[in-house]
Amino acid sequence: MKITDIKCAVIASAPVIRITTDEGITGWGQIETPKPYLQPIVLQLKSWIVGQDPVNVERVMRRIRVRGGFKPWGAAVSAIEMALWDIAGKAAGVPVYRLLGGKVRDQVRTYRTLYHHEVDGGVGHTPEDYVKWAEWGKALDGGFGMFKLPTAFHSAMVRDVPDFFYGAVEPESPFPYPHKGTLTEYGFRHLVECVTAAKETLGPAYGLALDAGPGYMPNDALRFAKALEHLHLLWIEDMITGDYVPFVNSDLYRQVTPYTTTPIHTGEQIYLRQNYKQLIETQAVNVIGPDPCDVGGIAELKWIAEHADLHGIAMAPHGTANGIFGLAALIQVCATLPDNLIAFEYPARFEPFWYDITEGFEGFPVKNGLIDVPDRPGMGIELIPERAKPYLTEGDADFFD
Repeated sequence: MKITDIKCAVIASAPVIRITTDEGITGWGQIETPKPYLQPIVLQLKSWIVGQDPVNVERVMRRIRVRGGFKPWGAAVSAIEMALWDIAGKAAGVPVYRLLGGKVRDQVRTYRTLYHHEVDGGVGHTPEDYVKWAEWGKALDGGFGMFKLPTAFHSAMVRDVPDFFYGAVEPESPFPYPHKGTLTEYGFRHLVECVTAAKETLGPAYGLALDAGPGYMPNDALRFAKALEHLHLLWIEDMITGDYVPFVNSDLYRQVTPYTTTPIHTGEQIYLRQNYKQLIETQAVNVIGPDPCDVGGIAELKWIAEHADLHGIAMAPHGTANGIFGLAALIQVCATLPDNLIAFEYPARFEPFWYDITEGFEGFPVKNGLIDVPDRPGMGIELIPERAKPYLTEGDADFFD
């Protein structure tokens, strides 16, 4: 079998990859929403993979892996890898999990990041708002038993709470993440009150994780983690480095993790297993969260999970914006992971119409916080051309040709 073409179309700001072969088998992949600017990066890789045998996934990946980098620049390589596994599974007539060593669970657990703008038309950053946030989460479809709360430097709290930290507030910043600095005493106490309100409202039947950075200085990160030890949080994520930060800083996390019982988490921005090596082998954190759409693909994620398990580190793969094809990939790979898997992040940031323009999921797949692992060949999901065509961005009209 040979790869004959690769195309990339933008659907609702999400780049979708289509790899075709001379045997009529198509592989699908998807880049995080919204990253339409990566469409030309995907197409630049065409000459490196056309003519190759897609079933030899690793051989193809060795041709393009060098062309990726830390988030978002590893996304094109990662999406291609997932499309190759999709083809390999379809060619063999088996689900991808069979090719990754077989499943160890029939259902995978997923957690939900709940954004403040989703709650009752949008809520702010007071303890009362965080109570509403928790109540809204408990009522969500799917019966999620775990939630992640964006807060502190990973939210508008930086701008909305006066004197939150000793640093410059950048009102026009495209992300909250460039903000960094020492918390004021007022900001620290306010943050603890907000998180406490959310957790007490959820109660012990629900797990709560925090997405809190990057932006903390290590001393504040430790102080914050220790102040919340009694809440039994699932983890605090990316306090020091994280989303869109092009480095790891394992040594700074080691100033925090050994000194608190609150689990410390990072890793969504990291590309390739080699860049996890020090983080894992020095046990700089308790939980890692590679994203299959950024780390280099699902085989890369599985290798990292196995290596982390040897060092007593838990897995909570990232995936909030990975779309419906990313969801399919997360299900396949998480079915094969060792027992250090906590749950993966449900890709909540895609429009309901995706279920109508694809086949494979019979509507919203989450029940009691779990998803059944499908047995369909490949990733188990297909785009329906006649339904998807109306959603194509101008210039992508030949995507299905």
